[in-house]
Amino acid sequence: MSQDESGRYRAGQTALLATVAEAEPLVEHWRGRFDASAAAGVPAHVTALFPFLDIDLISAAVIGDLTSLIAGHSPFAVRFEECGRFPDVLYLAPTPDQPFRALTESIAERWPEAPPYGGQFAEVIPHLTVAHGQPSRVFDEVEAALANRLPVTATIVSVSLFVSDGQCWRRHAEFPMLGASSSTSPRQPGRESIHNS
Repeated sequence: MSQDESGRYRAGQTALLATVAEAEPLVEHWRGRFDASAAAGVPAHVTALFPFLDIDLISAAVIGDLTSLIAGHSPFAVRFEECGRFPDVLYLAPTPDQPFRALTESIAERWPEAPPYGGQFAEVIPHLTVAHGQPSRVFDEVEAALANRLPVTATIVSVSLFVSDGQCWRRHAEFPMLGASSSTSPRQPGRESIHNS
């Protein structure tokens, strides 16, 4: 998830995230120090699609389509066994990563106007960001600290829609993965902020 030149997120921006509560005890300290999205209220997660449609484009019909599409995916178990790196990111690598790829591909196919990461990358690699924009020595330190506490296992059962107000992100709706095309109402946590203080 990217910020603008001022280091802030744009108000009205949205993201579809598979949150990973089981990873929080392991990564919360490091994300709080080295991942700006954590300070903005975003929990540990693997991105399904970012950026998604701006909030003023998310109608009841879009919510209904998201509900049906995500319900068609089955919950799945995942293990985070090792760290990986992009040039400016240290992350936990999920195994398997195919269910995350399938989520991203199905959402992007339905909304081609919202390609993953704005179409910046030829391949989208599922990952759980731990640190961002730090020198390699910091990544080395964090990776060494994480190594003896891995693996972390989790079960992914839903995808959440998060919305930015320009400073904090809040969960707007949650879409359960049911492994069927049955229609159900997304859970609506309300308007509360999930900013972590």
